[in-house]
Amino acid sequence: MYNKMSLKAEEFICHEEVLDTLSYAQANKDNVELIDQILAKARERKGLEHREASVLLACEIPEKIAEIYDLAEQIKKDFYGNRIVMFAPLYLSNYCINGCVYCPYHGKNKHIARKKLTQDEVRAEVIALQDMGHKRLAIEAGEDPVNNPIEYILECIDTIYSIQHKNGKIRRVNVNIAATTVENYRKLHDAGIGTYILFQETYHKESYEKLHPTGPKHDYAYHTEAMDRAMEGGIDDVGLGVLFGLELYKYEFAGLLMHAEHLEAVHGVGPHTISVPRIKRADDIDPDVFDNGIDDDTFAKICACIRIAVPYTGMIISTRESQAVREKVIRLGVSQISGGSKTSVGGYDHPEPENERSEQFDVSDTRTLDEVVRWLMDLGYIPSFCTACYREGRTGDRFMMLCKNRQILNCCHPNALMTLKEYLMDYASEETRRIGEELIAREIEEVPTEKVREIAKKHLEEIEAGQRDFRF
Repeated sequence: MYNKMSLKAEEFICHEEVLDTLSYAQANKDNVELIDQILAKARERKGLEHREASVLLACEIPEKIAEIYDLAEQIKKDFYGNRIVMFAPLYLSNYCINGCVYCPYHGKNKHIARKKLTQDEVRAEVIALQDMGHKRLAIEAGEDPVNNPIEYILECIDTIYSIQHKNGKIRRVNVNIAATTVENYRKLHDAGIGTYILFQETYHKESYEKLHPTGPKHDYAYHTEAMDRAMEGGIDDVGLGVLFGLELYKYEFAGLLMHAEHLEAVHGVGPHTISVPRIKRADDIDPDVFDNGIDDDTFAKICACIRIAVPYTGMIISTRESQAVREKVIRLGVSQISGGSKTSVGGYDHPEPENERSEQFDVSDTRTLDEVVRWLMDLGYIPSFCTACYREGRTGDRFMMLCKNRQILNCCHPNALMTLKEYLMDYASEETRRIGEELIAREIEEVPTEKVREIAKKHLEEIEAGQRDFRF
């Protein structure tokens, strides 16, 4: 029985409720009166319930789809401005004991190169990322209690935070590792992580169990209830996501929003981020085997409907997607992207030989970070390397309050400009720096509060003179 307040996975992600939601959406996909009511509610900028958002996703009326896209774009501007937060993944180890049929790290894959970074190799990877200009990382590791115990993850986090190289310093480490215990989440919290990220892969329990036939990840309930344990362990910034293409996308969309509603209802704060990866080709994996793939237009519509449904939640898209797709969905709601990414273990410091490839999936957007930064600025966006909220304790409901009160222009906007200035001074090519300086000169005048604007201008001058790390 559906109960968003329940702590049991099969009750807050109730299969029958998802099916009823999909039937309701299908029955009302041409109901213009209802669609207009839902859009009117969405314009209040307070979000939508999963049934309402599912009606918008099912809608096939061209003019209404155009309204959905326009509203998503406006909500994105209202809450996130024109900032795009930059990050990079860092793969620590691809040892894994799970049998996930869509991932090349599955335990039965005997021809992928298995690797695990030593602490010296972690340092080399981090320095390579710092030399690119990154300040925010998302660490990744397979599930293997022997090769990747929590102690190893904690040691890597400590190493990452300890490295000061030239003007480089990693200021936020997000963690994407397997579901674990409350005790281990407390350890991650105490280690100073940013967001704990865990993709559900699919919310369809029967499909989930078939896709994860062996290993600890086979336990649907333990995996799905992980965010509740993370929050119990003190981590109040959590990131949800599904792997689109494994199951019917409308089912996943409804399940994703139900999970967000559950976290909001039980813990008082929804997900900090939602990721929207699609299954991609990789060693031992052919995405054509899965018959639930979605085209680019459907993918864009999903992103727009997520933005409308959860206006306060960040949306992440990785280099799984091409430049063209990323350009389309950034406008519709995405607020964080990766740049210059490698999905292999040790891929930043040394390119891998062809016979030792260890990447988790093929990267579609292979541009350098500098090229991605310049591209974003050419489109009118501010590439942001900001980590201020995390370091100022503005996490969980405190960050959401900032977002809901629309203080972005007075806080996040100047922070983005100052961190972009750092990037331009320390890492950018000559052309990127020229474009960036012009953008900063324009955008600093958009800060509405005069006092904040003048302080930010002073800090920009101090960064020019060699100082670093200012934040509101």
